[in-house]
Amino acid sequence: MTPIDLYYWPTPNGWKISIALEEFSLPYRTQLIDIGQGDQFAPAFLSIAPNNRMPAIVDPEGPDGAPVSLFESGAILQYLVRKTGQFGGDTPRAQAEVEQWLMWQMGGLGPMAGQAHHFLKYAPEDITYAKNRYRTEVARLYGVLDRRLSDREFVAGDSYTIADMAIWPWASLWQGQEQDLSDKPNLARWLQDLWQRPALRRGRALHADLRKDRSDSWVVQDLFTK
Repeated sequence: MTPIDLYYWPTPNGWKISIALEEFSLPYRTQLIDIGQGDQFAPAFLSIAPNNRMPAIVDPEGPDGAPVSLFESGAILQYLVRKTGQFGGDTPRAQAEVEQWLMWQMGGLGPMAGQAHHFLKYAPEDITYAKNRYRTEVARLYGVLDRRLSDREFVAGDSYTIADMAIWPWASLWQGQEQDLSDKPNLARWLQDLWQRPALRRGRALHADLRKDRSDSWVVQDLFTK
């Protein structure tokens, strides 16, 4: 099988796809897109990802045998499910569960946690309203996730799916979002359980040394070894 080209930087959105490619056991080549240096605006990358955001992939063996390029992490995950028949739910009902939680991550947790990170750690101005707004919304979303995990092993049910792969990277950075998991035991359990997966660890470790702020690089490990 010809390797997939992964256009990547070690961020939560990048980890979604590096983790997925490891979990799907698909060969890939990493093409680094240094978002701090503006690589995402290069014409060659824009021809693949016109929204100037990574991750993106180019699969030389697309659905009709011709190369296909994809941007948006959720779309990439769904494509990999169709390509392999794995991790997307075994029945129409299971597939609907997976898709709704993938959309929950794409439309809710990812954007809100990203804003929390920005205003709590990187914003040049100290804006109390923004900090409180996004910190509070992320806490609400983690409450939703904790309740969801109260009676099931994985987010979409009894099977590990792309919904877990999409949510875990953002949830693993709960400390940087100034969250407290002491009242969310189901979420904490799920974080720990997924951290035991070798493929997830490999995907999470891909070029981890390049992270601008590595203080949160292994917060899941830190949480469960204290």
